[in-house]
Parts: sequence; structure tokens; C-alpha cells
Amino acid sequence: MPNLYDTLGVRSNATADEIKRAYRRMASQHHPDKGGDKNRFQEIQQAYDTLSDANRRAAYDQPQPQFHNFGSQAQGPFDFQTIFDVFGARFQQGHQPRQQQQARMSLWITLQDVAQTTRKTISVGTPSGTQVLEIDIPGGINDGDTVQYPGLAPGGLDLLITYRIHPNPKWARQGPHLTTEHAVTVWDLILGTETLVRDILGHQLSLAIPAGTQPGTTFRLRGRGLAQRGATAGDLLVRVQATIPENIPAGIIEAIKHSQNT
Repeated sequence: MPNLYDTLGVRSNATADEIKRAYRRMASQHHPDKGGDKNRFQEIQQAYDTLSDANRRAAYDQPQPQFHNFGSQAQGPFDFQTIFDVFGARFQQGHQPRQQQQARMSLWITLQDVAQTTRKTISVGTPSGTQVLEIDIPGGINDGDTVQYPGLAPGGLDLLITYRIHPNPKWARQGPHLTTEHAVTVWDLILGTETLVRDILGHQLSLAIPAGTQPGTTFRLRGRGLAQRGATAGDLLVRVQATIPENIPAGIIEAIKHSQNT
């Protein structure tokens, strides 16, 4: 298991502010959207999640006995999105009264999971065997949110799952809203067109582009973003970008030259 302090490049006695600054620097450097390695980014994010929480940092600095070999695997076809994070997948049991005991883990999900209320069936390995659990993932959940499932963990413990969301290079999240880019030809922007775009769940949507639209213009499709708990779904923001055809008829090129000279 890598040393979390080394992952962030800080000393073991670093202050909370030093840890936060180091995280921001490292996360910006290794973010997948900027060409960084996704696995390295996830290591940095996990190190910060642990070291920025006073209780989790204390538990990391002075580890207590834990249940061992408490992994998980998806039911049915192998589903990478439901694999528990190797560090968070060990249930930790405190010394509080039994009714207050809790088990904690991390679960990586996708933005597609966030876009809808999703139910997942997972199986976890415990010291006494495998136990199947069914969990509901609340729509619109944020990266780092923790959801409590009373009595769901083995032994009747409350299960606390901290959700982590895989970065998606095609979709940028802004709260409940999603932003994506859609390519059309330069003629479509000049003349106007009706084009089809897909939301994050794969549904086809019609988008009308008026004549004379500038490259980089953003259109809003209301209610096609992320589902929200007890609220209206967010919007889908589509930024149109122009592509230039490879073979442009000579007559069009001459017409363009003529228009610029007049």
C-alpha cells in the first residue's frame, strides 16, 4: 500500500492547509482532462480524501485491527464500475456500542450512474463467506458524497459508502448540469441546420442551430443533465464547434475570395 503522504508529496506532520495545497497542485498536474494518468489521479484523490479528514487521518496514522479480505465483485457479468476501492473496501469497526457501529467503504461509479437513480447488486467477501448486497445510488450524487445504508453491512452494521466518480473526457460537470461539444460543418453554422445530439444516457435529441451561428456557441437543452434528489434534473449544455470539409469545390473557394475582396 503506497504511503499517502508520499503520494501528495508532503511530510507526515503536514498541516491541513499544506495537504490541501499539495492536493490542488498534484490534482491539477495529473488530471485526466489535462492529459494526466487516470490511475495516478485516483491515487492522489484517495490520499487527499483520507488525509483531509481528521478522523480518517488519525486511523491511517494509527491503524486499528480490521476485518480482512473484505473485497467485492459485481454480480453477473464482470462490471468494473462496481469494484470497491482496494483501500476503502475494508470494513472498519470502531469501539462504540454495537448499535452505533459502522462499516465504511468507497465505490467508484460513472457519470451515467449519477444521471439516474441506479440500483446495483454487488457481492462482498466477508470472513464468513460472500454476501450479496443491493444498493440504491441516489441520482445527482457528488464525488466524495457519503451515503448511509442502515443495517446493510454484514453483522447488521450500518454501511457507509463514499462514492467516487470516474472522470469522463466527453462530459464536464457543473453541479447538476453537463457540458459537451458537438461538431458540425462550417456550412451548418453559416446556413443553419437541425442536428442530432445524444445525452449522457444515449438518448437522441434534436438541436436547432440558427443560420449565422458562431463556432463555440453553447445551446441549452433543459432537463437533460443529471438527475437530482428531490429537484428538477439539470441541463445539457452543447457547445458547437465547426469542422471544415476536406474537399471544397473550387467555385465556393472563388466565391469566398471574391466576397473578401469586395
